[in-house]
Amino acid sequence: MQIDILKVKAQLLCGGEFAMGPGKADLLEAIERERSISGAGRALSMSYRRTWLLVDSMNRCWKEKLIDTIHGGGKERGARLTETGRAVLKAYRALEAEIAQSVQGEALDMLRGFLRDEPLPRQPMSEHISDA
Repeated sequence: MQIDILKVKAQLLCGGEFAMGPGKADLLEAIERERSISGAGRALSMSYRRTWLLVDSMNRCWKEKLIDTIHGGGKERGARLTETGRAVLKAYRALEAEIAQSVQGEALDMLRGFLRDEPLPRQPMSEHISDA
């Protein structure tokens, strides 16, 4: 999440894996909206394999599954967030909001005062290398 000039990323760890982060939260929202894991991946311009790896990681990291898949024919097939999945997503978005609120203050204001609006143009490399 970007807060003014500061970019902050909240990531929750499960052993050596990321159990939740901004990308996984976006994927959960897309699954809820699309009712399909592959549809959610397409909506986020993510490969089918990458999408399934993220779903698998989330379902392995949390005590209860976040995403349920419904197999078979009919309009009920696809994917849904579990009750735990919806609760984790809601709590993660609340955590992001808390973090955004907590970083506002004097230090950020001071840094903003020193920072340019845009970087200066790049200088050609030849100006940085002296003739030896």
